[in-house]
Amino acid sequence: MQYLQELLHNRVLIISGCSWIAAQIIKTIIDVVVNRELNPERLIGSGGMPSCHSATVCALATSSGLVYGLSSFEFAISCLVAIIVMYDARGVRRETGNQAVLLNRILDYFRSVESPRAKITFKQEKLKELIGHTPFQVLVGALLGIGMAFGLYQVL
Repeated sequence: MQYLQELLHNRVLIISGCSWIAAQIIKTIIDVVVNRELNPERLIGSGGMPSCHSATVCALATSSGLVYGLSSFEFAISCLVAIIVMYDARGVRRETGNQAVLLNRILDYFRSVESPRAKITFKQEKLKELIGHTPFQVLVGALLGIGMAFGLYQVL
């Protein structure tokens, strides 16, 4: 029971989790406005605006700095993790999404070919295209996480 109580009073964890939730809700609202329909996958899925990965790790780093101090081990580790996660979201994961777009077009082409000799059958479903983030989406997520950390730190 003591572990659960400690977990529920961990400000760094609560602030980071709230930042993730806020980013996912904002992402879903933006998606509804842009596409004029609710896609429930946006509530838990990756990719899109803002980056919830960035929001979460920046909230983690900022709240660690606020709680433990800027010279602490906790702040140092969380900053390095934030840099790696944001670099990956903008770089590797974004490129993976771009490749998925191209591969889906190729799959669609081969599925639509009329000639039986040229037609290839694929069992692969469409690849997920919305995986990574643009630099702007990463920046907005980072600012959201930092803002949430400063705001919630005062409340909790």
